[in-house]
Amino acid sequence: MSLFESPLYKDALEQLEVASYTMSLDPNVLDRLKYPKRALQVSVPIRLDDGTVKTFMGFRVQHNMTIGPGKGGIRYHPNVDLSETAALAMLMTFKCALVGLPLGGAKGGIMVDPNNLSRQELQSLTRRYCTEINMIIGPSTDIPAPDIGTDAQTMAWFMDTYSQLKGYTIPGVVTGKPIAVGGSLGRAEATGKGVAFCVNFAAQKMGLTMGSNTTVAIHGFGKVGIPAAQDLHAEGVKIVAISDVSGAIYDKNGIDLQKAVDWVDSRRFLKDMPGATVISNEELLALDVDVLIPAAIDGVVTKDNCDNVKAKIIAEGANGPLTKHAIEHLSNKGVFIIPDILCNAGGVVVSYFEWVQGLQNFFWDLDRINEELHGILKRAFDEVCEAKDKYDTDMKKAAFIVALGKLFMAMRLRGLFPS
Repeated sequence: MSLFESPLYKDALEQLEVASYTMSLDPNVLDRLKYPKRALQVSVPIRLDDGTVKTFMGFRVQHNMTIGPGKGGIRYHPNVDLSETAALAMLMTFKCALVGLPLGGAKGGIMVDPNNLSRQELQSLTRRYCTEINMIIGPSTDIPAPDIGTDAQTMAWFMDTYSQLKGYTIPGVVTGKPIAVGGSLGRAEATGKGVAFCVNFAAQKMGLTMGSNTTVAIHGFGKVGIPAAQDLHAEGVKIVAISDVSGAIYDKNGIDLQKAVDWVDSRRFLKDMPGATVISNEELLALDVDVLIPAAIDGVVTKDNCDNVKAKIIAEGANGPLTKHAIEHLSNKGVFIIPDILCNAGGVVVSYFEWVQGLQNFFWDLDRINEELHGILKRAFDEVCEAKDKYDTDMKKAAFIVALGKLFMAMRLRGLFPS
């Protein structure tokens, strides 16, 4: 597959170019940021439980590491490919720069449906993938983390494999690990918590009061959507619709959130959950709600359906859930869009905390983690709002402008090798 083939890469590249022109970025810097520093494609053969051998395609892309080691998740999904992985690595570069982390952007993944593999097969897949990419990762080089289709257990297998290859325990090679092997409190729910923080920042900016009259629809009731829903529900907000790959459910009076969480824990999917009205994912996106949180996959709000969106605030919990056309159209209608590289940065921020705690062998309590997370996201949110006003543009371009400004300074100071 061509590096530039996926819609997500094309959209990220276009966002980069538009933001750079808006801020009059040095064209030499723009040219360097269009391409990843390094891309590795590997085959990942494993023996299945029935004795047959099946080979999967795996990837690891490092986009830019001017500010620090690469940072980015590992995704297990049937649609993973080189172009999508490169796009996500690029977004990680901008995300880390935006929130002021000393990290660069990277991403990895395997083209596989993890739901079709047993636990043992997933472990074999993870260990072989780690072996194939171990030469370009490390706690001072590139630090993976969980993403779609992976979790803390995946990271434990990955860390153990890397440690076995090197001959001693290296917890810092990944973040998002279980607490028992060097993980951080608050990491599992960090992305969703960050989304909830950003929704509150946006509401405050718009003069809205979050409470029982506030309605929220969440597209993607998973690792991001669930903790976001729980935090907002704790404020008294009414979660009226949630969805996953099996479909969506709606209740105008508010969904019984704990019931939904328990159902997903036991059944994996929302499908057939009693006591709620079944709707389609498209209908969820078009609901007349105060806040819409697309927290599943990219490209769900496009030029074809953005006219149907009625939410006042859209919080991009996923990476690239709104296309460039949709962002421009909805921003012109007065919708407040919290861009993905800000809205879902909570995960990488607490991953950074985990990395720092591991290097120091000194671990923080949950209150400190949440306080530090809130402070970092609030500073970044305010910077993006200032850039929005300064350049008279939308929040998405403003977020890229802030990130590009920080990258430009670092790249200029470091120079180009060889000169």
